[in-house]
Amino acid sequence: MARMLVESLKRLYEAGRVNSQQIADRVKKGTLSVEEYEVITGEPYED
Repeated sequence: MARMLVESLKRLYEAGRVNSQQIADRVKKGTLSVEEYEVITGEPYED
C-alpha cells in the first residue's frame, strides 16, 4: 500500500498538484519516510 501512495504522490508532484513542502509535511507526520520523500521529489530531505 505504501508503494501506491508514493507512486500517486510522485505523479501529483510531477504534475504540480502538490509541492515539496506538502510532501515534507507528510514526512514530519510519519506518513512518509525520508527515503520516500527523496524518491518523490528527487531532492534530498532537509528538516
